[in-house]
Amino acid sequence: MFDKIVLVTRKTRLEGLIGKFNSRAQAKFWIEHAGGDFTDYVREDDAYRRSLETLRRSLDLGLKMQSMDREFAPTCLFAEGDIVVTAGQDGLVANTAKYVGSQPIVAVNPDPERFDGVLLSFSPENARPAVERVLSGRARVRDVTLAEAGLSDGQRLLAFNDFFIGARSHVSARYVITYGDASEPQSSSGILVSTGAGSTGWLSSVFNMANAVAAATGGKGGWAVTLDWEDPRLYFVVREPFVSRHSRAGLVAGMLEPGTELIVESRMSSGGAIFSDGVEADYLSFDGGSTVRVRAADRKARLVVG
Repeated sequence: MFDKIVLVTRKTRLEGLIGKFNSRAQAKFWIEHAGGDFTDYVREDDAYRRSLETLRRSLDLGLKMQSMDREFAPTCLFAEGDIVVTAGQDGLVANTAKYVGSQPIVAVNPDPERFDGVLLSFSPENARPAVERVLSGRARVRDVTLAEAGLSDGQRLLAFNDFFIGARSHVSARYVITYGDASEPQSSSGILVSTGAGSTGWLSSVFNMANAVAAATGGKGGWAVTLDWEDPRLYFVVREPFVSRHSRAGLVAGMLEPGTELIVESRMSSGGAIFSDGVEADYLSFDGGSTVRVRAADRKARLVVG
């Protein structure tokens, strides 16, 4: 059934600096001139390279292996015979899962001292048994709910963790939001729509802020929304809604039940954008005249957990 392992990697901070400054020496000079600790970048890079070496050796199972940087995931044609292995932070899983279709993903934590690894069930040393269980059909897999944003012109984008709908810069986003039977014009810092997998990420930071503000002003706070990865519902929040003669703040949060949609019509002349999972470079333009419908996607991501 499976004949190839696709290993998805990511550039380290050191590699990014070398790409920016053309050499390791120039990168070192820039970091130290700014008062930074260049050795921390080197330690991180060394640890990641050791993990990749261990991982490649352990996955020598007689299958073809293709290594690919995450920047190529959006254009890669994943096949039914592929087992996908990611080696990086949780964000690497999110930014790979929406492109691989129904292929199983074995998520490896290459540096547990640096990465929390909420989505990363395996180390480089125990990735081989996980892949062997996938090959034999004995792996335990969780079907993770994805979100889908569909524009009126037919363009589509998936999200593993969350969508951001708003302005690409730090200016206010202007739009009309429709939730259920209610609709209103808004001006805000944008809308966040989260899946269950994303509810412990960006969405949780919104509640952290709200609870801290409540505590500072004498309120009780204690608000939180945490969903299971498989939960078919999505949750949305409006960030910093501004009330004026032309904008309201009545629809600032809510649960999208299965089969329901959040509808947003852009009123921005330029700079409107929709991006998923924190990757601003992979976005849909959302300028005036565009309408987006956000709902739970029909497709699921399949994450190996045992």
